[in-house]
Amino acid sequence: MTHPFLFHPQVAPWFKESADTLLLTLFSELDAPIREVWLRHEPDNEEYLVAMRPVSTRDRLQVWQVELPLARGQEIHLYCFKCLTDEEQWWLHGAGVSAAMPPREQHFRFNSHHQPPTWVQDQVFYQIFPDRFCNGDPSLSVKHHEYEYRGKAVISKAWGEPVSRHEEGHGACEFYGGDLAGIDAKLHYLQSLGVTALYLNPIFDSPSNHKYDTQDYYSVDPHLGTNAQFAELTRNLHQRGMKIILDAVVNHTSTDHPWFCPPLGAQSNPDSPWRSFYTFDTEGDYVSWKGIRSLPKLDFSSEQVQDAVYRADNAILRYWMRAPYQIDGWRFDVIHMLGERGSAMGNSGHVRAIRGAVKQENPDAYVLGEHFFEASQWLQGDQEDGAMNYYGFAHPIRAFLAGQDIAYHPIRISAEELDRWLKLARAHIPFKNQLAQFNLLDSHDTARFLRLLGEDKQRMRLAATLLITYIGVPSIYYGDEVGLSGGNDPDCRRCFPWDTTDWDHVLHDHYRRLIQIRKQRPALRRGDIQTLYAGPHSYVFARTLQSDQVVVACNRHPTEPRTISLPLWQTASPASRFTDAFNGDKFEVVQGEVQLTIPANSARVLLSS
Repeated sequence: MTHPFLFHPQVAPWFKESADTLLLTLFSELDAPIREVWLRHEPDNEEYLVAMRPVSTRDRLQVWQVELPLARGQEIHLYCFKCLTDEEQWWLHGAGVSAAMPPREQHFRFNSHHQPPTWVQDQVFYQIFPDRFCNGDPSLSVKHHEYEYRGKAVISKAWGEPVSRHEEGHGACEFYGGDLAGIDAKLHYLQSLGVTALYLNPIFDSPSNHKYDTQDYYSVDPHLGTNAQFAELTRNLHQRGMKIILDAVVNHTSTDHPWFCPPLGAQSNPDSPWRSFYTFDTEGDYVSWKGIRSLPKLDFSSEQVQDAVYRADNAILRYWMRAPYQIDGWRFDVIHMLGERGSAMGNSGHVRAIRGAVKQENPDAYVLGEHFFEASQWLQGDQEDGAMNYYGFAHPIRAFLAGQDIAYHPIRISAEELDRWLKLARAHIPFKNQLAQFNLLDSHDTARFLRLLGEDKQRMRLAATLLITYIGVPSIYYGDEVGLSGGNDPDCRRCFPWDTTDWDHVLHDHYRRLIQIRKQRPALRRGDIQTLYAGPHSYVFARTLQSDQVVVACNRHPTEPRTISLPLWQTASPASRFTDAFNGDKFEVVQGEVQLTIPANSARVLLSS
C-alpha cells in the first residue's frame, strides 16, 4: 500500500517552543486527498485530539499547524498526527507513516525539562587511545618487564611495531609509550584536521594499557603523565576553543585498587571499611564484570560507593570537573550495567543521580553513555544527553556498506532497509537528543571500518561522508582519517603513523573537506533530517535549517551509477540552486526537483547556494 507524503519538521521556523506551548507543523502534498489533520497527544496519559489548521501552501506543499499545550507535571510530551481522507486514515509518527496508530514508543517526543548542551551539536570529536597516539615524553614510557600484569611481564614495543594477536594473550600488557605530552604536541594537527573536541580512553592510574581497570581514580597514570600535565592539556585545549571528555569507568575497579586488594581491601578482609563496595556470596567470592576476575564490580547499593563516585563533595566525577582540570563531560563505560548487588538493579536511579551530580558541577557538561545496542530508555533526557551511537548509526552503516553485523556475521540490507533502521532508531528519542548522539564508524572495541570494507578506500570515503553529515555529532577514531587499518581488538589499537608517507592523503583531504563543510553549514550541525530517496543501493537525505540546506546522496553499487530525481519540494526549503561540494557541479531546482547522478561506490554532497 502506497502512503501519502507526510513530514513533521522539528526545527525553526516550523517548530517553536515557548514556556508552555509548542508550535507544531505538518507538511502534506497539496494534491493529496487529505481533508483533516488531527494532533494526537497524551496529557495525563490520556488521548486528546486537536484539529490542525491548513495555514499556507508552498509549491506543492500544504502546511498544517497547531499549538500543543505542554501538560503540567510532565517532562516527556508524546504526540503524533492523524490524517484523514474520505475513505481512510494515515498516521505520521517518529518511525514514518502507517495506516494504524503507532505504539507510544514511536510517537514524536519532546522533553521540556532536560535537554543536551547545545555546544555538543557543533563539535567534531576525535577519540584517542592514549598509549597509541603519540609519544611526547619517552622518559615516561613503560620499561620492558618493568612489572607484571595478570601474571605476565609487561612488554615495551617500538612505535609502529605490530600489535600482538589476540590469541597470544599479550594485548593488555604491550606498551608503545603514547602519553598526554604527545596529545598536547599534536593539538595543531588535530585543529588542522578540523577537530574541535577530544574523547580520551581512560587515563587514570592502571596497570594495563587500556586502563579500564582503575587502581586510583584521582591520579593520572604515571606512564601517561601527571595531574599537572593533564591540567596543562585541558588549559591548552580550552585556550584553542576545544573541548575534552574523559572515560569514567565506575562500574568496576581493578583488583589492585586499595578498596579491593590486601591488606585492607575488601577481597580477603570481611572487616574492610570497603567491604560494602563490592558484592560477595556466602563463600566469600566476589562478583566481577562479565566474569572477568580482574574487574570486581562496584555495588551502588552502598552509600559509600555513591559518595565516592558522584555524591560527596570530593567525589570522583566532581573532582575532574573542577579547576584546574575542568573537563567538559564524561563518557560512561558500560553505564547500562551499573547497579546494585552485583547486577544492574536500580540502574536508572543511579544514572539520574550521576547526571544530577555532573550537571550540578557544570549544567553545560556532556553526559555520554556507552551502549552497543538500543539505548532509548537512557536517552529520554533525564539520564544521558547522548549515547555512543552504535545501534542508531554504526551498526546500520556497517550492515549497509560492509555486509557485517557487530558480531561479524553476514548481513545484507538495502538502502530502503537502512532508512527504516535509521528512522526507527531516531523515533524513540527526542529530537534534541538525536542532535547529541555520538556517531561513530569504529572504536577501540571494534575492527577498523576500513578493514571491514576490505581496505576499499573509496568506500571508506563514502562512509566518512555519512559520518560527518548524518544527524548527531561525529567522532573520528584516531588514524581513520589517514587510512589506519586493523582487525578486532587489540589490532584496532595500532600506533598512529606520524610518517606522512604512510598516509592516504586523498582520504585525509576528504575528511578535512567534510569537516570544513560541516563547520560552514548550520544545517549539518542543527538541522532536520529528511529522506528524499531510498532504494536498493542508493540513499539520499536532506539536512535543512531555515534557508540552509545540504543534500547527501550515496550509492554503494560497486560498478553502476544511479540517476535520481530528488523531490526537494518536500523540504519546503527556498533553495533553488545547489553546488557539489567536491567538484563544483551546479544544479538548478526545476519544478521542485533536482536530477542527480551518483557515481558507483561514492557519495555526493550538494550545498544550497
